[in-house]
Amino acid sequence: MEQVVPIYILSGFLGSGKTTLLQRLISYWQEQGLRPAVVMNELGEVNLDGMLVEQTVPMAELLGGCICCSIRGDLSTELTTLVKKESPDVVIIEATGAANPLEIVDGVTETSLYRKVELRSLITVVDAAHLLELHRSQQGATYRLMQEQIRCASLLILNKTDRIAAEEAEEVCGVLRKWNAYADIMPAVRCELAPEEILASTGGVKYDVEHEADKPDSQIHSSHDHVMAYTHYFKRPVDSVEFEQLIKELPRDVYRAKGILTFSDTQSRFLFQYAYRETDFMKITPQGEVPDVVVFIGEHFSSSELRDKLLHMEKRKLVRPGSVKRSL
Repeated sequence: MEQVVPIYILSGFLGSGKTTLLQRLISYWQEQGLRPAVVMNELGEVNLDGMLVEQTVPMAELLGGCICCSIRGDLSTELTTLVKKESPDVVIIEATGAANPLEIVDGVTETSLYRKVELRSLITVVDAAHLLELHRSQQGATYRLMQEQIRCASLLILNKTDRIAAEEAEEVCGVLRKWNAYADIMPAVRCELAPEEILASTGGVKYDVEHEADKPDSQIHSSHDHVMAYTHYFKRPVDSVEFEQLIKELPRDVYRAKGILTFSDTQSRFLFQYAYRETDFMKITPQGEVPDVVVFIGEHFSSSELRDKLLHMEKRKLVRPGSVKRSL
């Protein structure tokens, strides 16, 4: 059975320490006997950071533009190809410092419609002194983008804390908590943090999605309930009426959802899209083996509530007694 490949996004401004952290995580995974792969995004035509990653690590390069701008559409394609060709155990995406994390999340979750991947975490590395300077001036596009990178993170690494005073560190932590009330904050110098602590604090779901319905409730958990994206792979068809009702009742913190679904009371498979409180279902005939999956994207919504409802839906009978086949 195909395993779900966890995806991690590394965000943060140029010079914040992203590539240093990337190298630490790659080394850690390799020591664990895992096969990591990297998607590297550079604004220029040459991938300079990629030269710092050893050649044995499979890599997809997105050059000449920012993931969230001109080459956003390439991210899903490159990620899908990388997973299919290299069969990695884990993928980490290092985005250019100019990237808007929300657009990257959207690109990554698009991949989950074709390959079994799951966005586990968005890690933002913050240059403590740079943030302090920008916050005190509170103006410019750089300030607004850094605010967005911090707000979207499931883990914040406050790097280069040796370059600011203790009272300044307290001020910076206050800014981080104001912009993001849920993410763990881990102070660091040169990103010298234990990788296992980073991965334990990322806020991503830490269970095997393939077998979650077979585990005792006590084993189904996440280190943080509030996430930016939740991916759910279905084991069996679900009732279309129940699913539509779940979508109608989504909290406003969920602003985007998409997926491919097989319903127990219809004859077709459907591509599902949800945005701005509007829902659309389109009949499709996917080529090849395409999983039944739905992805929810939002601002720190409760993944456990959604997971419980979806698992309960899957456990129900495939067709209600006396129900009539219907077309959405």
